Parts: sequence; structure tokens; C-alpha cells
Amino acid sequence: PQTPNGKLDRKALPAPDLSAAPGGRQATTEREETLCKLFRELLNLSAVGVDDSFFDLGGDSIMSIQLVSRARAAGLVITPGQVFEHRTAAGLALVAETAEDAPVPALPAGSGTGRVPATPIVHWLRERGGPVGRFHQSVLLHTPAGLTGERLTAALQVLLDHHDALRARLVRDDDWALDVPEPGTVSAAALIRRVEWADAAAEAVRTAVAAEADAAAGRLDPDAGVMLRAVWFDGGPGRTGRLLLVAHHLVVDGVSWRILVPDLAAACEALDKGAEPAPAPVPTPLRVWSEALTAAAPRRAAELPLWQRQLTGDDPVLGRRRLDFGRDTFATERTLERTLSPGHTAALLTDVPAAYHAGVNDVLLTAFAVAVADWRTRRGKGPGASVLVDLEGHGREDVVGGADLSRTVGWFTSLHPVRLDPGAGHRTGSGFWAAGPAVGEALKRIKEQVRAAPDGGIGYGMLRHLASGTPLPHTAPPQLGFNYLGRFPAPSRSEEPWTAAPEADALGGGADPAMPLTHEIELNALTEDRPEGPCLVATWSWAGDLFTTAEVADLADTWARALAVLADHARAPEAGGHTPSDLTLVSLSQAEIDLLEADWRTSQ
Repeated sequence: PQTPNGKLDRKALPAPDLSAAPGGRQATTEREETLCKLFRELLNLSAVGVDDSFFDLGGDSIMSIQLVSRARAAGLVITPGQVFEHRTAAGLALVAETAEDAPVPALPAGSGTGRVPATPIVHWLRERGGPVGRFHQSVLLHTPAGLTGERLTAALQVLLDHHDALRARLVRDDDWALDVPEPGTVSAAALIRRVEWADAAAEAVRTAVAAEADAAAGRLDPDAGVMLRAVWFDGGPGRTGRLLLVAHHLVVDGVSWRILVPDLAAACEALDKGAEPAPAPVPTPLRVWSEALTAAAPRRAAELPLWQRQLTGDDPVLGRRRLDFGRDTFATERTLERTLSPGHTAALLTDVPAAYHAGVNDVLLTAFAVAVADWRTRRGKGPGASVLVDLEGHGREDVVGGADLSRTVGWFTSLHPVRLDPGAGHRTGSGFWAAGPAVGEALKRIKEQVRAAPDGGIGYGMLRHLASGTPLPHTAPPQLGFNYLGRFPAPSRSEEPWTAAPEADALGGGADPAMPLTHEIELNALTEDRPEGPCLVATWSWAGDLFTTAEVADLADTWARALAVLADHARAPEAGGHTPSDLTLVSLSQAEIDLLEADWRTSQ
């Protein structure tokens, strides 16, 4: 409705219905209620309205995969692409299918067994060189009181038989590959070690956990098909204990654990009730995905100029020299950790992405690019703002028609270079640090630079390693690596079965000491949902011969300050805005969008 002068007639607008729930409009259908419930569970929220965006509430691409998996378990079939497109419970409820209407496609028997061609990340590992036998990921879980060795063995056997990758064997031919035998060929009983879980001082417990984890990693043997080891810390009759799972990185990633742990818990619960465990089907086996990805690689040839541009340009040496794979191994690695306050973390997960129609990665990378450029300039390592980064992603992108990886266990990680330029405001004392308009300008620039890579950048690895006709040249990797791992419940002392145990901080790294480092400096960040609220935890690692601890601490502190500036900026009246990639129906430059939004603000 308009006034006689053509202005918006606010008095004539209907009153919005915001009285239903703290999170907004209440669900009115069973589908909406199911999806709101899943939003609440995944994002650790007390209330969610049907019109609330999953990503504005703190969701990310990894959690969207979890949402798809949990929705299917609840009888609703959606895709990660639909989560990004529709975003709200109301929107997803309209496009979701029921499990009866969209059954899991019936694949031919044996589709998951046999030779699994190497994915881009496996090729990357092969090229990297060095020993890989101990290259692993691990989790430490609370176990329920009354768990028996017989039940644990049976439950673990269910996982081995259901998830093909866990039975795989590494074949070190010219390209490397995995060979997956039939279910039942790998015995769970041979993989479990029982240890008594005795009351002891916290430090003694951590020492014991660390020793067992190191020994379990040493018992992995990917060439012989030993991809998993388990250590059961038995608390005795009626008492809780711990379960350590150590899996070779060739067969698991961060998303895989979000599949395996619930499946293990469900199998144990079913066995406890005398029922037969029945894990949800795996719609797309690892082998089917790998073969389809290889076949699709040549079709990414149009991206070649993009990746050539990313790798062209200055990349000033950050340390005393460039990384030497022969000298700079994990034995020389140093680490430090920084934790952001719940207040700033909440703003970075919700307020800032919502204001700028961005993702959490865009926000964290903006602070990273600003911090590195500022840190580098102050150290006399180059005055420019452009920063070359190796960006890690989950790799489960929707690039193969009909594939559904929400239930597939394996190593899907993608890795691609991106050149980030936050603009001239990165210098200490300049616009960004003053929390002015330069903050929004930097975020908009980084957001567009990240989004320039189609499908989360997965095409780089496909062209680099799988497309023989259009190979990308082998170049020195970027000096910097960045990975946001998503959100996790914080390790708890509540003894709730199958949750992360507090002694998990003693597990240590997942590589052989002689394995070459990949980057001069790496940042791995995740969000822990703690009782006081979500906290961003950043682990910085670097080649110890190239930087001092004080030098990397300076960079870590600069990044934390940049994040705080972004969080505080979100509360400013001028904060927010769109970028060209937000507009799918029209083509406008950033300057044109800014002008339109400025006119709109002035007219209000």
C-alpha cells in the first residue's frame, strides 16, 4: 500500500503475527514441526520459528548434511541444495518428499565393493609423500553403564558391514585406490582392545588415554585393510566407561563421524533390547561416488581460467624460507589455541551472516585475510592486501546428479586455492579497525571472492587430479591453510552415553611425525556448544623452524581482534547489505547495489 505521494503507507500494512513463539511464527503442519525440531536439535536452540533461516541461526554447510540425514530418518527427504535454496522450515516443508514417495534407489548388489578409484584428496595425499600408516582421526566417547564386550563387538560389526569404507584396503599402484571386500570379511573382535577404566587423577587418566591412542594409531595398517581400531575402557559392572575409536583418514572425515557415532549408539541400543540393528540405508556408496566424480571431471574444463588466476600473482614468503617437505615434518610442528567469547561467537554465527547474506566461512575468512595482510605488512613481508589461502571444504558437493552423500562414510575433503583481497582498509589504524564502513566493504569483497569458485571449489581437485585432458600444473601449495570444521557439542562430564568425553583433549595429532607438513601456517577452527554458549575455538599450527611462537601468537591475536570488529560491526545501523551473487534474476555491480540500498535507507 502507498500514500498519495507514492511512499510506503506503513499504517495500512497488516500487523505481523509474531506472538506465536520466541523464535517467530509457529509451525502449523506436522512437516514444519518436524523440521523446526531438527533445527533446534542441531543448533542447540530452545525455540525456532518456521520462517527462521537455518544459516542465520548458525547453521553451516556441514550441518546442512546432518539436517538432510536426520530429516530422512524422520521420514522427510530433502537435499543439501534445497537447504541452501529454501533455508527455512516453512520453505523446506513445501519441497520435502516423504520417504515413501522418494525411496532410496535400489543399487545393484555389490555396488559398494571392489576397486574405488582415488578421489582428489587421496591423490593429494599420494603426491605429498611420506609415511601415511598412522594418518588418522579419532574420537573418545562416554559408554553407557552395563555395556558388555559382546554387545560392543556386535555393534561394531554392524558398522563394519554397513559402511564399506571401514573394510577398505589401500592399493598403492600408480594412482592409488581402495579395494573394498564383501561385508563380513573384516572381524570386529580382532579390532577391539579392552582396558580397565579405573578411578584415577585426571592427569593420569589423560596420560593413559594418550598412550592407548598412540598405540592404536600404530596398529593401523591401511595396506592390510586395518582401517579401524577400538579401545574399550571398561568401567566394570554398572559403571560408565570410555570408547576410543581410531580410524585411518583414508576412510573417514568430519562428516563421517557424525554418521558413525549415532549408528553405533543405535546398534547398541537395539542389541540391548534384543532387536536386530537396522542402520539407515546408504543411498550413494563411496565407490559409486568416486567413479561418477572421475567421469564428471572433464566437464569442469571451463573453470581452468579461474584456477589459473587464483595461482597467478604475488605470494610473499611469510617465514624465514619456504616450506621444505624434507625438513618441515610434523615432528617440527608447533601449535597454539585461541577461544573467542560466547557473545562474539554468537554474533559471528548469526548476526553477521544474516546482515550480509553470507556464510560463516565468509565471515571467518574476512577476518583471516585482514589479519594476515596486516600482520604481513607490519613484519615487512609485503605491503599488498592479497592473501593466497588453501581452503578446505567437506567435499560433499552436489556435482553428481542423483548422489546423496548424507549417509556415506569416507574421506571426501576438498582443497582449493583462493586469493582473498579485503581491500585497502586492512592496515592497523585504518578503516576496518575503526569498525566503520570498511568492515562491510571487506566482508562483501571476500564473500564474492569465495563464491567465485563454483560448488565450493571441488572442481579444482577434479581438474588437478582426475581430468587427464585438462590438467592443472603442479605448483607449490599456498603457504596458508584454512579449515572451518563446523559445530560440535563440547566434551562433557555428564557421562551421557555416546557423547564426547573430556579426556579427548589428550588424543593428540593424527599424523606420523615424519609426515611432511602441508602449509607454513594452518588455522583449524570449530564452534563448541558449551553451557555458557557457543565458543569459537581456533587451533593454529605452523612449521616450528619458520616462525617463533610469538610471531604466530601475534597473527592469532590479530585474527581474534578482527573477528571482534566484525561482531561489533553487526550492531551498527549501517551494517548489512547484498552482493551481486545474491541476485539471481538481475545483474548488478556492487556499486549499483550499494546505491540502491543507500536510496532505500534514505527513503525510510
